[in-house]
Amino acid sequence: MLKDAFAGDLTVADEGRVVRLAGWVHRRRDHGGLIFLDLRDSHGLVQVVVDPENATAHAAAHRVRAEWVIAVEGVVRRRAPETVNAAMPTGEVEVAPQRVEVLNEALTPPFAVNDESEVDELVRLRHRYVELRRPGVAAVIRLRHEVVRFMRGFLSARGFAEIETPTLIKSTPEGARDFLVPSRLRRGEFFALPQSPQILKELLMVGGFERYFQMARCYRDEDTRANRVAEHTQLDLEMSFVEEADVMALVEELFTEVAERFGGGRRLARTPFPRFDYADALARYGTDRPDLRFGLEFTDVGEAVRDSEFQVFARALAEGGVVRAVRVPGQAEMPRRAIDALVETARGGGARGLANVGFLAGGELRSPIARFLSAEETARLRALTGAADGDMLFLVADRAEVAAASLALVRAELGRRLDLIDRDVLSFAWVTGFPLLEWRPEEGRWDATHNPFCGFVEEDAPLLERDPGAVRSKQYDLVLNGAEIAGGSVRIHRRAAQERVFRLMGYDDAEMRTRFGVLLDALEYGAPPMGGIASGIDRVLMELTGTDNIRDVIAFPKASSGGDPLMDAPRPVSDEQLAELGLRLAPPASG
Repeated sequence: MLKDAFAGDLTVADEGRVVRLAGWVHRRRDHGGLIFLDLRDSHGLVQVVVDPENATAHAAAHRVRAEWVIAVEGVVRRRAPETVNAAMPTGEVEVAPQRVEVLNEALTPPFAVNDESEVDELVRLRHRYVELRRPGVAAVIRLRHEVVRFMRGFLSARGFAEIETPTLIKSTPEGARDFLVPSRLRRGEFFALPQSPQILKELLMVGGFERYFQMARCYRDEDTRANRVAEHTQLDLEMSFVEEADVMALVEELFTEVAERFGGGRRLARTPFPRFDYADALARYGTDRPDLRFGLEFTDVGEAVRDSEFQVFARALAEGGVVRAVRVPGQAEMPRRAIDALVETARGGGARGLANVGFLAGGELRSPIARFLSAEETARLRALTGAADGDMLFLVADRAEVAAASLALVRAELGRRLDLIDRDVLSFAWVTGFPLLEWRPEEGRWDATHNPFCGFVEEDAPLLERDPGAVRSKQYDLVLNGAEIAGGSVRIHRRAAQERVFRLMGYDDAEMRTRFGVLLDALEYGAPPMGGIASGIDRVLMELTGTDNIRDVIAFPKASSGGDPLMDAPRPVSDEQLAELGLRLAPPASG
């Protein structure tokens, strides 16, 4: 070995030890005699002090530059008290080298490794191997390893078997476009990369394994976002002979420990995790992914303004809509410009406007709709919302789904703008009671709210054909700080019930056979009751590290454009490769 110690591991306990180190020059400082090198390796930094009395070592140190790869052999010694660097884990010691050897020179990097200032995304990703040397970037990737290692150990200790499932499978679209892989041996036919191992893990349960997990690579051909990439990793698990509560209890235990071990000192807001019914979450927060680190819950104030002279309220209620309000303490005199910006925010959710009512001292209202509100209506608004002098109400009158979406955007913006979010908290919540199916008017059919294999509440079975939208699923989502980090369900494990749901989704017998034949057949060979969940590792790491960009937690991410600047992909392939696959590119569409 070229090294027998790691730079970042040295302590005063190593005083007097002769060590061989190797790594990168993080910084070089020449004081006109002594040369100071900060040597960096995968464990951290240590200071190397090269004395001019050692002419050979000094000559080598004199020529090195940042990011050169060097080997050092020398003695660990204590630093003088006045030179101790308390901000550095190895700051009490330094190495006095007997030998400094250049193992490889380096070009000047396109950006500084020892300065984590902002750099253009394309430049960073094109030179990702350099960026990975930055201590902050490397720390996130190492944290990811520790979290995944812990998850593996946690599940293995509880009887789960880690089993890999194929990544070349049949195309069974699950809500996003598949990535297709043409077959050379069977021309004109295609594999797909999995959006999830859903069918395969159910087959493992039919196969009798009872407890399975894997760190599954999954692929979705969809537009990238700050929290979504085309390929991701998910903790995927499945259990036999369980109900919803069993899976949720296991996952809650897992994530409680993950938060306590890897949350960076942030506290858990509440255990057990609070649970919300889907409809309740929408009514109170406007979303099925509520951020519970701050308040600003919604109140239905329809009864307070049902007979209002303000026609926007009256019309919405007469048409079967709602009037919902959010109370913002202490903001009765919010500047007009800030209110106008919130109106635009609400329109982003589909609302036609955003009413506001400020309660000033002495009962005076500050509101463009004050003249339409009677004293009785004002009193009812105060009573329902708990508004006191100095508070502001923001109100949306529209269809329930529009009011929810619009006020959710307003709430999130207020949380950021007013600095209401407690950044020292990890706040988990479960959301259950989702509808099994939702109507797709553009397609004229029902579709699965989550996935077509999700079980439904038995007492709702008579509603399947009569009122499909009222059927409740056995789906459960885990939310952390306003982001969905896991979702799962108890599955349908009987063929007749599964076919019943497929038919509601518009599949005839032939389509069912083509798309899902292997699963339907397996359900007739003694399929046990089963349930599971999948958790996006990338999103979990986003929340643990506090970043809002998923690319920060992936070793080799794609750019926001969807391309790979590092490998220069995707790229055209040769005509010969296409011919082997029996493919030919169509000419570009004209016009």
